[in-house]
Order: sequence, then structure tokens, then C-alpha cells
Amino acid sequence: MSSMTVFITQEGPANALALNKDNSQVVIAGRNVFKIFTLLEDRFEEVCNLRVGKNLNLNFSCNDVAWNLIDDHILATAATNGAVVVWNLNRPSRSKQEHVFVDHKRTVNKVSFHITESMWLISGSQDGTMKCFDLRIKEATKTFYSNTESVRDVQFSPHQQHTFAAVSENGHVQQWDLRRPDRYFQHFTAHSGPIFACDWHPEATWLATASRDKTIKVWDLSGKPSCEYTIHTIASVGRIKWRPQRKYHIASCALVVDCSINVWDIRRPYIPFASFNEHKDVPTGVAWRGDPQSFLSTSRDCTLYHHVFKDAVRPASKANPQGIALNTKGDIAYACKVNVNAPTTMKQLSNIMRKVPASNDTFCMASSMMHRFTMSNPCESQWFRVCAEGYQLSGRLNEICDHNAVVASNAGRNDISTVWNITKTLYANPMGSILKTLSAISKDEGANALSLAQITLGATMDQPNTGLESDVKSLQGETPGIISGGDDETETDETPDNQNCIGSALPGGYRRPFVGSKRQPKGDFFFGEGELEPITMEYNGSYMRNIINSENDWTLSKEAFPLRHEIQDRSPPPEQFPNHSPDINNDDSGSVMLEDQPCQLVVTSIPKPSFWDPTQIIEEALKHHASIRDIQTSVSILIALGERRNNLNIEMAIQEHWLLEYLDMLGRFKLWEVASQIIQLAWIPSISQLNQQSTTVHASCTCCTKPLQRSAWLCDRCHTSRHALCSVCHQVVHGVYVWCQGCMHGGHVMHMSEWFHINRQCPTGCGHACEYT
Repeated sequence: MSSMTVFITQEGPANALALNKDNSQVVIAGRNVFKIFTLLEDRFEEVCNLRVGKNLNLNFSCNDVAWNLIDDHILATAATNGAVVVWNLNRPSRSKQEHVFVDHKRTVNKVSFHITESMWLISGSQDGTMKCFDLRIKEATKTFYSNTESVRDVQFSPHQQHTFAAVSENGHVQQWDLRRPDRYFQHFTAHSGPIFACDWHPEATWLATASRDKTIKVWDLSGKPSCEYTIHTIASVGRIKWRPQRKYHIASCALVVDCSINVWDIRRPYIPFASFNEHKDVPTGVAWRGDPQSFLSTSRDCTLYHHVFKDAVRPASKANPQGIALNTKGDIAYACKVNVNAPTTMKQLSNIMRKVPASNDTFCMASSMMHRFTMSNPCESQWFRVCAEGYQLSGRLNEICDHNAVVASNAGRNDISTVWNITKTLYANPMGSILKTLSAISKDEGANALSLAQITLGATMDQPNTGLESDVKSLQGETPGIISGGDDETETDETPDNQNCIGSALPGGYRRPFVGSKRQPKGDFFFGEGELEPITMEYNGSYMRNIINSENDWTLSKEAFPLRHEIQDRSPPPEQFPNHSPDINNDDSGSVMLEDQPCQLVVTSIPKPSFWDPTQIIEEALKHHASIRDIQTSVSILIALGERRNNLNIEMAIQEHWLLEYLDMLGRFKLWEVASQIIQLAWIPSISQLNQQSTTVHASCTCCTKPLQRSAWLCDRCHTSRHALCSVCHQVVHGVYVWCQGCMHGGHVMHMSEWFHINRQCPTGCGHACEYT
């Protein structure tokens, strides 16, 4: 039965299972199931059902089962009613129950036989005690009090005959000596939650513990307990079992959520070495058959499985061996797998040409390498100082943004330079930018440029439209609202002086009528019913003359797309249209036709465009820079905006907090001049008054110790000036006086600066090491 995975279904879920000494039979036990199976090559064969007899009581409801490791016919179960039941398979009757120990007061969680002493049995109960039974005298020989609420697992040590370990729901591990039941000899806290299972390593002095805190820990108990390995799982762990003949492998079952049985390599604590996903519900027990390639398991899904390792899933083979991360500053971190035992070229060839078999149990320690690529920016202290000292914060916004963008770029802050350029684009004279654009367009398409100006700037003017309509009519050669043409209409070459036209906006009051050789007939239809808005723009004279004298037609040159086929049913003759002049289709009319179809469009009313308000995006940008601790940019832009900042929806308390934080940072860098400039430009009274507070220095006379009232160099009481003598030249200091706060000696600023440039101690000879900066 070692070559394939097989299973059998039972009438109820099993809580535990155990194998006999030669691993040929398995017993499963639960609340409603208690059976023994023989393990055949391709199936399970039931040997006996132990739930028989006239009185099926709670003694048959099992939490745990153990098979004697020496006497193959002895079993023990932990009952839910607090009984420890011993079963003898050699009894001739149908009932195999040998003896019932009723020493525990509450549910028994675990029973375990001694490895070498077949008559020794130990149990752990919910009542917080452990009891050692001798099957020969039919009673509990010793009781061990753990001083905890409940004991969840007890296991005899395979290395020391009289030692066993017990784990409790308070997260503690205790080691006991069977010869001293009064007190444990070792105790330590292993987990932050209840411990549900433990298992001794068969070779090393390791004890593995499983807890509700979703970890499996391996403790070295050869000396002082130390946690050697920690495995992190996705759910609380209920059962663990070391894999035979594999020092670093351990199997685990979860209490909830995870239905898989995972085999871990404790050297890789985050990804299981192998997983078995056959169960549909949470597994309740696992037992190795003495062979590392096969084991048995039970589950709440009422199945008993025999697993072979070749059918395992290897999660590590599906994990991504490399990764990349990018932060907000543009730095890149890259991690990749490295084979330290082979050169790079050999590693690449081995990965391509050699495929590791899925059934391989050898575990190679994974080695990875982290590469980090950072932006070549100067350190924070350097660019902060450069920007603080170089920023221009008063003047025209155009000049401020241009200057500060250059300063930020030279300091290596290209992102901040872009912010200044965007601020200029949003706020600094957007009308001038539009006019520059129109000027560039007018070099090729003068009249069309004027039309673009009408569309773009029509919404910005509020003057009455009394004269513009006639100017547009004169320019286009027709009356808005009708399709005109013919010789009966009077042509105009002059514009009255009192007419408000575009020409009135020319420098020097220059006025000139639009010139056209002939009024231009229009097409068959028009759009709109309103009137054009007046325009007032500061055009230069040459630019307007270029537009006025332009020979370009105000027509669509041709259709955007050619007609697919010839139109057979042409439009009726022009005379059928009552509003058309008979000469609408004259060759000298200036109209551009496509296959005799009129195509000129007349737009008489242009809607007012709504200009974009950049206030919200500026608010978000300032708050973003403040959130990433770039207070310098937020405060500098606020100051540069001037009165425009009143439109921002940023609370005054937040603005005050930004200013104070920026001043504090300037103080740390000792940028006192910049801080004074910020205070002078501040618009909040509590900030602008900072440089008017604490500006008085109270000095006293060194002779009479009275305060100096009128001047700092002459005492009005004792009429001496010795306190204001320079320590270098011994003359009275009438100007700025600098002194050491340690020894109180000082003098002229220049003299003290020259002295401390080559000396460290006070020039008076007092021996004090003055600090002059």
C-alpha cells in the first residue's frame, strides 16, 4: 500500500488515529466511530469495530487514541466524559474494553504511552492535571498539577526515560520528571495563545509546539529553552508530527479554514515544502507509517486517507522567485534568486537544461539577492538649504515661478521644478498665452486666427454687443440670420466713428473699416439664433492689419470627406429659394463649391466657453507635498500666490501650521535670514508678529549689578563703562557687542571673530573655551 493514494469513508468523523508498532494496522476514534483497519496494497480492510456491546456510553466517545508501542494488543482512549479507557484486543468477547480510569474530573484531551515502558500511560485533561497510570495495578499512580486551566497535550521524551512535556491553553510549556510529581523542573511561555499540540523530535532535543497564534515553533531544550525556528501558517494549528528520517520536516493540520495537510521544512517558514489537498474538511489527525514517503490522516469529512509523497503538491515551485518594487521617489528595488554554489553562467544553463523532479525530497537553501537603484538626488539637507536660500517669494508670479523652477532644477529637484512651471501655467496671465498662440497662427491663417480669438475669448468680455455685430457683418459680407447676395444690397466701405468695433481696441484709438471687394454669398443654411459677443483685446496694429487685409475666404475650403457617389437628385435652382439672390452661384462670388453643392457654413452665435478653475488641483498639490513632509514647497507656493491664495479652500489653521513648521525647519538649518523673510511675507497675524517678540536683551552692570537703562555701555548709577569693554582691544564697545554666555566676556564683533579664528579659549585668560559662531 505504499505506491498509491487511497481512502475510505466512515459513518462519522474521527478525532484521532494511531498506528500499531509495525505500521500494518490503524485505529481511528471519534464520537461515533471507533474502528481498526488493516492496511493492504490498494485498500483499507476493516478488522473490528470497537463500538459494540449492550451499553454504548460516553466511554466510547473519544477525543484521542493511542496504540501501545510494545504490546500490539493494547489501546487507550481519552473519553469526553473524563475517563481514560484501556482496550485489550485479545479479549475473547465482543467487547474489548479492559479497564476504565475515572480519576479526571473533566474531559481528557490526550493519552500517550511510554516509548519503552509498555505499562506506563499518561493523560492530560481539561481539569488542568496530568495523571500517570500503571496498567498492572489498575489505578493512577501519580498526579501532576499544572496550575493552568487545561492541558491540551502530553508527550514522553524519546531521549530521557522519566521526562515528559505538557502544553496548556495559557501558552505555557512545562517539563516534568516522573519521579517528582510535586513540581515541574522547567517552565516557559512559548506562544501568545493556547497551545494545542506538541511533538518531540526523534533525533534532536527539539520540541515542536502548535498554537492558535498561527505559528509552529521549534524549541531547543538541551539547555535553556530557545526558539530555533518559527513557522507561520494561515490558521490555528491543531496537530503536528515530525517526518521520520527527515530532520527538518514536520507535518501540520489546521483547526479551521485550511483543509490541507502541509509538510514544512522548518528552514523555510513561509511556504510549505509539500501539501496534500485531498480532504474536503479540516483534518483532525496525522500519523507517519515509519516511512517518510507515506502517512495516514483523518478529517471531519468522515474519510481516512493514505497519502504517498509522490502525489504531493509543491507550493514553492509555483512561487514567483523574483519581484520588483517602486516607491514614490523613483527608487527601484529588485529581488531575484541566486545560486551561490555555481557561477552565473552555469546557474543559467542549469535552470534551462536540468529539471528537478517533483518527488525530490532534498531541500536546497534558497538564496536571494536584493538590488536597489536610487535616484541620483542630493541629500535632503543640501537641496533644502539651496532652495531656501535661492527661492524668490515676492514680485510678479511669472518671474517667481521661472526663477524658482531654475533653483529647484539646479538643486536636483526636477519634480519641484515641474510644480513651479505648472503653477505658472495655471495662474500667470493665461490671456497672454492665448494671444501669443493667436499671433503664431495668424502668420499663416490671419482671418481664421481672428475666428479662434472670437471663440476663445468671447466668454471673458462683458461689454454690450452694439457694434461688434456690424463689424462681423462687414467682415463676412452678409447680415446674420439670412443668406444674402445680389446687387441690390448696398456695400459699405466705412464704419461710423461712434461704432464699437474691433478696431476701437487698437493702439492709439486706431479705427479702420474691414475691406472687402465684394460681399460674399453664403450657403443654403446657417446655425444659431443669437448674436456674437463683443471682443476687446490688445492687438498690435500690424497684427490687426494683417487680419483685416487678409485675402482668405471665410469659407470651408472643401468637404472633410469626398462623396462616395455622384448625387443624382441635385438641389433645386437658386431661384426656388425665396431668400436667395439670383446671382448666388456667380463665378465671382468667391464661394467654394464641391460638385455644385454649396458648402459654406455661417455661424452667427458662438457659445461662451467656461474657463477651467485650477484652484482645486493647487489645493490637492499643496496638501500632497505637506503629507510627504515637503513643507518647503507648500509654504513657498502659498507665499508666491499672494492674494490668489484667498480662493484656496485650505483652513487658516492648516496654513499657520505649515508656516510654523517651515520656520522650525529653517531654524534647525540656522537659516535665520530666510526665516525672517518668511515672517515678513506671512499673511497670518500670529506669524507676522513673531519677529516683534522677545527682541529685548536685559543687561546689568558688572560693578553695581543694577540694570542698564539708557545704553548698554554706560551705567546711569555708578557711571562706569567697564562692563562694555572689549576683551581684545580693551576699549568701550559703542556698537554691536557680542559676548560668551559661559564666561560673560565679549567685545567687538570683528575683534572676537579674528581672535576665535585662531584661538579657542577666552581672550581675557579666564580659561573658558568659548563657543563663537
